[in-house]
Amino acid sequence: MKKIILFILLISLHTSILKSETYVLDLEKSIEIAKEKSYSMLSLVQDFKIAEYNLKSATSKLKTHINLKFVSPEYTETVRQFEDSTGITFYPVKQLNYQGNLEITQPLPTDGYIYARTGLSNYDDYYTQLRSPFINARIGFSQPLDALYGYNSIKSTLKQAQLAYERSSKQLKREELNLIYQVSNSFYNLLSVQKSAEIAKLDYDRQNEAEAIAKNKFDAGLIKEVDALQMEVDLAQAKNNYDLALVNQSSAMNEFKEIIGIDFTDSVSLNSELKYEVLVVDPEKAVQLAIENRLEIREQEIQIELNKLNIKQQKSQGMIKANLTAYYEKVGYKNQSLSTDLGSAFRNSYDDFLNRPQNFGLGFNVTIPLLDFGENKALVKSAQSRLKQNELRKEEVQRSIEREVRNLVADLNSSLKRLQLLEKNVAVAEKSFEITRQRYADGDIDSQALALERDRLNTAYTSHLRAYITYQLMQADIMRKTFFDFRKNEQIK
Repeated sequence: MKKIILFILLISLHTSILKSETYVLDLEKSIEIAKEKSYSMLSLVQDFKIAEYNLKSATSKLKTHINLKFVSPEYTETVRQFEDSTGITFYPVKQLNYQGNLEITQPLPTDGYIYARTGLSNYDDYYTQLRSPFINARIGFSQPLDALYGYNSIKSTLKQAQLAYERSSKQLKREELNLIYQVSNSFYNLLSVQKSAEIAKLDYDRQNEAEAIAKNKFDAGLIKEVDALQMEVDLAQAKNNYDLALVNQSSAMNEFKEIIGIDFTDSVSLNSELKYEVLVVDPEKAVQLAIENRLEIREQEIQIELNKLNIKQQKSQGMIKANLTAYYEKVGYKNQSLSTDLGSAFRNSYDDFLNRPQNFGLGFNVTIPLLDFGENKALVKSAQSRLKQNELRKEEVQRSIEREVRNLVADLNSSLKRLQLLEKNVAVAEKSFEITRQRYADGDIDSQALALERDRLNTAYTSHLRAYITYQLMQADIMRKTFFDFRKNEQIK
């Protein structure tokens, strides 16, 4: 039984290994994977598709619509009520109905429509023993005249769909840049803990070497026992720091895998070279690009356009409304005996269709609002106030973005200077530690001086690492805040 369980476990482990993948990643490859696999990006793509389909639906409203309807058959057996001046009477109904209708509708940009409708139907009445085929064909037209000078719902719906599509498109691009920043943040966080683990490992190795030197000195009677014991304590602390760094690295690795959308069982190896490019950003250009590209400003502009449409719609509620309708129609029917075969019955009705005079109609309806005690005027004023509110909001957002970008460019330039300074500090600290270690080995200084110099070197490494990561993240941040890649000198499309 134990052998079977062991075999199953080995098979499961082998299957898991086969499914897992190995990734050797730099930042660019990490971003590419995240764009394809991350949940947030996949969800945003669906949002974009929704807006795209809504736009297609709005444009399709201006195209021809064709509907075909069949009733084949419908049998009715019931009692119905009839009321006139003589009173209420009831009569039985026993009918068989089948029909087919074709309707073609062509919407017009003026909010009206033209339609053509034709159909065949037949009613078999089993009480009167009559068969009544009916043929009809109609061409009609309807046009709300107030759409010509007031509010055109078709054009407004199309405009709203176009604005929604544009907003969704820009949201997708903004969230893509946010994703790039999130991946960059997670990537450099993982790189930071990995480098911290390397620093902790170096510190542990140095402390191992120092503890061995101290042990030899104590055995030779060159140092006191308390110095040797202190070295053992320092070694244990270095080992604990290294173990903790490995735990942090595992946690950061899982977070990174989740963000870019790969399995937790996959293996990841990062390119850990701390290389960077000096980025020169003109603050005036950065501000101009941000104002041109930032979705927050365009969102306010879109909202202003929607407010204007709303004002126009509200004003139209107080206007004179008129509607023009017209139609031309031919019909044919013939009540015949139920025993007449269906083909002959329809031919008789068709003959009537050809000989019967045409029907037509023309209508002009007008609605004039006379008194609403200022209700619609107040609603128009309310809509105009919302418009003014959004115009003020746009100015506020624009000023906020300008301040944000100017501060970010200043911080970017400052962080570059700090990074370059800390690079020199690392080189000095490394040379200083080598000299101190040699002096300790020669017996010129005690363990406390060596520990201080080691702490100074670790601080130099850590400070340089933080400055490097800050500089890299600021570059990603300024790209998402301006929609412009200053390293490649190109617009984000």
